[in-house]
Formats: sequence, structure tokens, C-alpha cells
Amino acid sequence: MSIKNQRTLASEISLRGKGLHSGIDVNITFKPAPVDHGYVFCRVDLPEKPLIHARADNVTDTTRGTTLNENGASVATIEHVLASFYGMNLDNILIEIDGPEAPIMGGSAMKFVDAIEEAGIVEQDSLRKYFEVKEKIVYSDEDHGVDLIIYPDDHLSINVLIDYNSRILGNQYAVLDRKDDFAKEISASRTFVFFHELEPLFKAGRIKGGDLDNAIVILEKEVPQSELDRIAKMFDKPNINAHKEGILNNTALRFPNEPARHKLLDLLGDMALVGQHIKGKIVATRPGHQANTNLAKLVRQEIKKAASKKDIPVYDPTEKPVYDVNEVKKRLPHRYPFLLVDKVIHKDENTIIGIKNVTFNEMFFQGHFPEEPIMPGVLLVEAMAQVGGMLVLGSVEEPEKWSTYFLKIDKVKFKQKVVPGDTLIIKLNMSEPPRRGIVSMYGHVYVGNKIVAEGELVAQIIKNK
Repeated sequence: MSIKNQRTLASEISLRGKGLHSGIDVNITFKPAPVDHGYVFCRVDLPEKPLIHARADNVTDTTRGTTLNENGASVATIEHVLASFYGMNLDNILIEIDGPEAPIMGGSAMKFVDAIEEAGIVEQDSLRKYFEVKEKIVYSDEDHGVDLIIYPDDHLSINVLIDYNSRILGNQYAVLDRKDDFAKEISASRTFVFFHELEPLFKAGRIKGGDLDNAIVILEKEVPQSELDRIAKMFDKPNINAHKEGILNNTALRFPNEPARHKLLDLLGDMALVGQHIKGKIVATRPGHQANTNLAKLVRQEIKKAASKKDIPVYDPTEKPVYDVNEVKKRLPHRYPFLLVDKVIHKDENTIIGIKNVTFNEMFFQGHFPEEPIMPGVLLVEAMAQVGGMLVLGSVEEPEKWSTYFLKIDKVKFKQKVVPGDTLIIKLNMSEPPRRGIVSMYGHVYVGNKIVAEGELVAQIIKNK
């Protein structure tokens, strides 16, 4: 059953531990947060205490863990923390941390889950936003045998298959049918590493905080005691007793398929970077942080597409416009052949929607291109600017005595051709309130329900001399 409302912690709670790769002791505190806050890290050890939002767009490294960077600050190995929030069905948490890496805390999410249960969970007075998968979403890396697919479903479930060509591990399979089973079935699964990887990782400046208490070390074949002693000395750890192939620390696995369950835990933590809870069935073959976060980015793209479709303006030519062409001419100085707005059908304080009917009689089609007429992309940008100009000039008296000038055009994308017979629906949203005559807007140009162009426009309004 889907949870209807957003949830946060009933009280704050703190933990202390060592970072797996940095070896640095850090304090981490989970605090309740308001609705629509999401998961946000705060580096309290840095000046101005920068915030780092847990979003796939902020991922900068996926080597043996997931690292986020925002506002000039980073936080590493965050996947176990996020898995505990996502798996425990939380929505809004502020995570204060006084170091560059989340503590490893035994190599699983169990201690984080225990902390969440101790702090308690409360329901908030706002509905939770779910992303419902309507069509399968696929990320594949054929070179490494990686396949991650999300299929439509009415709740989140995850199936993971791992195969490292290891005689010790073999093929392993793990399943999470419902998040309600996360705490019991997945959270205690520890990270794992192969013995032959230890020295290269250490020399690369990683796993400085690793030991036999927070990772399962897999020995593929028996090695001399001298080699075990050498590796133990490298990590400044007590000598390791002779072992045959198998689990190096001779610790009983918590589950027969604990490595596969841990890969599922990592995947869940990385999918938390989507920023919404998901309704869909994830089937993952050989997942890893790079693949996981790339899948999360694909889902975020789908969320943005779905949001943009909801915002697609509807044009009814029979309805009376806000401004007809004569009113438009009173507000814009442009004239033939450069007036690219026929009417305005909607306008409020932050949004405006204009219409441009494109016909073969447009003068630019004489040269662009006579045999295959296409409206130039720069004129689509100009049309956005003219519509946006009327939004900006609506805030001044006698708008006909002012002009709008570009300062910057950014993030412009052209999605498909505009040809004679198309009707452009041009929508501009104010990105932030005007300051000192400078305004930032984001525009979309539609033909029907399809975006043909979009971009960010920054302009300045200046009174005419």
C-alpha cells in the first residue's frame, strides 16, 4: 500500500564513525525537515555551511561509492545513508555532517536504520509525490554486461543479479518486493571487496578507514601467510591468520546471498537521488554506482518531461486574447518584418503565453530555405524574447517608451523543425523577480503538444531616449 503523505523524523539523532575511504572520523546528525525539503546534506565544518542536495545531477564520482558536489562542497559515500532514508520511507531529512564523507558504520545501513527507529517517524501534512513509471526505462553498458531496467508497476520492487566470474560468490540473486521488508531483509547487508583489490585501492588513496569489521573480504584463492601479513601491515591492522579461499575475516555471512543484497542496498541508495519515490519494478544485472546513478538521471529526465507535459499550454483560437495584434504593437516597438507575436492568450505576474502563426509568406523563407522552408532557430529565440519582453514591460508605466535588450542567452535547445502552417505557442516564465531592470526568464516554444525550442533568457529593460 502506497504511503499517502510525506514523512520525516520525530526528533534529531547523531552518530559518529569513520569514513571508509578518507579514514576521517566524522559526526553525522539526521534532523527533521519541512515538506518538499528532500534529502539535503549540510557541511557544517565548512564556512557558510554549504548545502548539497541529494540529486543525481550533483553526482561527480562513482568510484567505490557515490559522491555529490554542490556549492563548491562535496560529500562522499552517501549511498548507505540515503538507502536507509529511502528504504524506511522518509521524504525530508537535513543531514548535518562535519567531514567530507559519510561514516561507514559497519559497512551496511543497519546502524542508520536503528538510528531512524530510535528517533521515530512522523507523518507530515502534505501529499507525497510519486513518479509512476509508464514505459520501461533502460540503462545498459554492453561492455561490462550491465543492464538496469525499470518496468511499470504499482509499487517499488527491485531484483538484482550479480556475477563476477567468481568461484566463491557464483551467481547471486536478491529481491526486495516491498520497502516494508528493507529493514529486516536488506539493511544489514555489508559491503564486500575481493582480496586482490585491496592493495590497488589502498595505493589509490582509498579504503583508509576499511577493516574487517566493516567489509566482507573475499579470498578467491589461498595465498601465502607472508602475503596476508604484508597486506595487514599495509593497513596497520593485526596479523591475519592463515585462510583458505573463502571469506577472509571468517565472519559468518548474515545471508547466503549477502553480497547481492548489498548491491541491492547500494542501488536503492543511488535511486534515492531521483528525488521522488518511484512506482516501478527495477531489474538490475551487475549494478554499480555509475550505472545506478545514470539510471537515476534517466528517471529524472522522465520526471522533467512529465512535468513539462503537464504545463503544456492549450490554445483555443476561438477564445478572446488578452492582447490582439494591435495591443501587441502598443507594447512592442517591432514592426514588419520583425514582429513575431500575433497575440497574447495568457498573462499573469510570472507567466505569459503568446501566439505566432507561421505562413509561407514569411520573408525569411525566401532564403531559408526556398525548397525546404524552415524557420531559423534565432528567430524562435527572438519570438521568445518578444513575448518575454511584454511580460517584463508589464511592470512599468507606459511600456511603449521602454525597450528590452538581451544580456545572455543560455541553455537553448532546438527539438524539431518549424515549417509553414505551424502555430507557435510561446510560453515564458519569470525565473526570479526583476532586479535593477534585469530579468531572468525561461521560455518554451510549442507546436501542438511538442516542444520545438527552449532556453534561458536574461534581459535588461531600458527607457528609450
